[in-house]
Amino acid sequence: MRPAIFHKPLWLILVAVLCAAGMWTYVNRVLVPHQIAEGALHERPRGNLSDLYPRWLGARELLLHGRDPYSPEISREIQAGYYGRPIDPSRPYDPHDEQGFGYPLYVVFLLAPSIGFHFAIIQKCFFWILLLLAIAATLLWLRILRWSASFEIRICLLALTLGYVGVMQALKLQQMSLVVAGLVAFAIALLVTDQPVAAGYLLALATIKPQLMVLLVFWLAVWTLADWRRRYRLAVSFLVTMAILIAASEWYLPHWIPRFWHAVREYQRYTGAVSVMDTLLGAPWSWALELLAFVALIVACWRERRQPANSGAFAFMISLVLATTIFLVPTSAPYNQVLLIPAFLVLVKERRTIWQRSRINRLLFTLTACLVGWQWVASTALAGLSFVLPPQTVQQAWAVPFWTTTQIPVGVAALMLAHYYQTTFTVPARPSPS
Repeated sequence: MRPAIFHKPLWLILVAVLCAAGMWTYVNRVLVPHQIAEGALHERPRGNLSDLYPRWLGARELLLHGRDPYSPEISREIQAGYYGRPIDPSRPYDPHDEQGFGYPLYVVFLLAPSIGFHFAIIQKCFFWILLLLAIAATLLWLRILRWSASFEIRICLLALTLGYVGVMQALKLQQMSLVVAGLVAFAIALLVTDQPVAAGYLLALATIKPQLMVLLVFWLAVWTLADWRRRYRLAVSFLVTMAILIAASEWYLPHWIPRFWHAVREYQRYTGAVSVMDTLLGAPWSWALELLAFVALIVACWRERRQPANSGAFAFMISLVLATTIFLVPTSAPYNQVLLIPAFLVLVKERRTIWQRSRINRLLFTLTACLVGWQWVASTALAGLSFVLPPQTVQQAWAVPFWTTTQIPVGVAALMLAHYYQTTFTVPARPSPS
């Protein structure tokens, strides 16, 4: 009998924890010190740097003082807290991101309970809320995907999730994408357990980042219409909640929708946000591949529209839709990749089936695994080197763990689509009416 130390799950846990620890050590000993040093060198301002702050300040000013959160005055006040001072376009090294209030107005209702507290308190609490959301969402996806993984495997998956570069960045920046990912996970878990009213309510709240929700809402609309008599409660709950949110927002700030769309256009201008394919290839090749992925997804949605909510095929489709969203969404920010977590779980769960299917699958799976694994290899190496080399030397390589982040959504979406079109889901026969 082999000693317990050679037990495979134990080694998997040790490797997963090492990867997560390497990522967070790299962040605290390499990435953040590099940013501080660069800021000091170029007189670049550093404030609280919390992506929650623009939304929190906008909510506070609207709900307590009736001020328009989309106004230039609020934007300058946001910059004063986020960066430490308003940014100056005449300074070549000042940030370009103006940190405007670029969210639908009803996000203020989610943040309303926090506006009476000092932001420093909210900032600390929000980090732990996001951390718990990330853990809960991962465990919920395991249930949704009907993967009865062992305790040791769950620990490995949780460690790798918290050490994933997208989750790390979302936690450090306190990005609302993690809130959206958590709401989606809870909503789908409720839908799978036949609680569509609660699911529709949470899905409506998740539209605070509409670009991340548009394809999921489209898929669920197609799915609902395919069996309206049994599934109408999801649509009614979602639409009623959206109507209440929009109406309440209009009451607090009349004509807020044109202001919101203007803020979205301004965000695109000052951040230069583009999709991952635009970043990698540029137009028109990126458009052709995005159109191909979109058409492939639409066909899949139509073919699987009759799947019951508690089926493996339905869970797979949710994961596929979210992965394709990150591939198509007009921003390549790593923190949005928190929505890739269910697709990661699907690919790990189905790894043997994918590997045995074809050489192309093996090549694509290996390539995607290398893209994902690179972040942990590079960050762990830099974390270790930070203890033996001068900080300035290690910080010169600060960007190395991010080399593959743009390519990861491409590999995941391609592998998920390839796996889908090589798999035939069997739709259960519908019972005949009595």
